[in-house]
Amino acid sequence: MSSVKVVLRQKQNKDGLFPLAVRITKDRKTTYIYLGQAIAESQWDETAQRVKKSHPNSARLNNFILKKLAEANDTLLELQTQKEDVSSRAVKQSLKPKVGITFVPQAEHYLANLKLQGKYVQFNSEQSRIKRFQEFLKTRLKNVDIAFSDITVSLLENYRAWLVGTRNPSERTIINHLMSIRAVFSQAIKEHPALEKYYPFGKKNKGISLKFPESLKVGLTVDEVKRIEALDLKPGSPIDHARNLWLISFYFAGMRTSDVLLLRWSELQNDRLHYSMGKNNKPGTIKISDKAAAILAQYKPQADKSGLVFPDLRVVKDLNNQFEVERRTAFVDKTLNEYLKKIAVLAGVDKNLSMHIARHTFGNIAGDKIPVQMLQKLYRHSSILTTIGYQANFVHQESDDAVDAVTDF
Repeated sequence: MSSVKVVLRQKQNKDGLFPLAVRITKDRKTTYIYLGQAIAESQWDETAQRVKKSHPNSARLNNFILKKLAEANDTLLELQTQKEDVSSRAVKQSLKPKVGITFVPQAEHYLANLKLQGKYVQFNSEQSRIKRFQEFLKTRLKNVDIAFSDITVSLLENYRAWLVGTRNPSERTIINHLMSIRAVFSQAIKEHPALEKYYPFGKKNKGISLKFPESLKVGLTVDEVKRIEALDLKPGSPIDHARNLWLISFYFAGMRTSDVLLLRWSELQNDRLHYSMGKNNKPGTIKISDKAAAILAQYKPQADKSGLVFPDLRVVKDLNNQFEVERRTAFVDKTLNEYLKKIAVLAGVDKNLSMHIARHTFGNIAGDKIPVQMLQKLYRHSSILTTIGYQANFVHQESDDAVDAVTDF
């Protein structure tokens, strides 16, 4: 007697999620093939062997599960046809991913997982960086693939030099490219533990240490925000819409672009906004100021069954499809930033105005006027150290006083 079933394993991973696996049972002996995906227990329908719609990428995951179930059943049937006595372990060996110990197959596997998880922005960036590494390999080794044992510190230093010579990127961009290689290598080690001895990153292996350089965060001043607010723009025009979204982000303590675009009318209750930040799922509430309320009122007549306040993501057929939501968000963000550059010129703001700068602007104006504990709550930071580090970009009084003490004579 044999059976194949998709199950949720009961051992949580470090993120508190439960891994999905194909369970193969033959003659009362069971073995599991892990699918490389993990979800919350509440998001799994055990009877139907399906991911519930509450998961942000349920449709794609369910298609993936159906494919793996079909592969397992087909393999079991084929092996039983060839040989009457077949074990569950034999089925597992036949189904085990054929990802080898060279870079390209693992990179494709890594990208496929990002897509399954609905991470469009990360998928898009990582795909580009992996192609760049392959371009380097073709130039130096006349081959786009390489064994992990050949990805050495020396090779990575040559890759860094090649990036500088051909692209002249920033140090942050170089680190991002190296981190993509590290991510693929780390995934390979999980599937082939013997590769760990070749790992070219970190002090433990006397490898390359990756650390992002400090970035300069510049926000607008009160006067600059006032000039943007005062611009006479045609109501309902694309440029007016871009200003509205930027101001909403600023009025709600630097709300992230994705959260602004996914804002729902149901989250606006009793003169307060109640929502969970998409980046870390942290819940919170914030007052709807009179200025924010005036902007929101402009969009009320356009309300539709989607429940979204703003129209930009209404073209996405399934808002539970995280990959498509992220894809559309990236396109909208790019378009908004193009209009914001024009707004900066009109308002006489000599700074690179973008949706993300709304967050820096809130931090800049807050300065050291607001207790750091309150800022942590507004920013939805998990650690107060993150808030302290972030706000340090905008608190200059002590250093200004120190300079004055020396030079003011």
